[in-house]
Amino acid sequence: MDKKIIKSAAILGFLAIAFGAFGAHSLKKLVGDLQLNTFETAVKYQMYHALFLLFVGTTNFISEATKKVIYLTTLTGILLFCGSLYLLALNTLLPFNFISFGFITPIGGFLFLVAWFWLFVNFYKKKH
Repeated sequence: MDKKIIKSAAILGFLAIAFGAFGAHSLKKLVGDLQLNTFETAVKYQMYHALFLLFVGTTNFISEATKKVIYLTTLTGILLFCGSLYLLALNTLLPFNFISFGFITPIGGFLFLVAWFWLFVNFYKKKH
């Protein structure tokens, strides 16, 4: 499980840097400030959670069962939260209107909260 988490973290971190460069250099010319800020928010949260997964995959302080829950909720959170923000930021450049899918963003955010809560629960149980 650790190798899978670390590989995923590396890919997600790589993509966050690539998307960030795209946003800073190319997207700035194509969309307004609000869309650019939305895109940058997605990049930040993707990188935060790539680093979170890197920590989860390299520590021995988290049980395997908890790692699996954290991995799945974080990965799904990135897909829903960051993915929906990327699509919303690029909405004017795409042939489909993604505004109606905006309800997905808070679901992804909630999954981030679940992942961090499971980390807390894991450490709380170890202390007691």
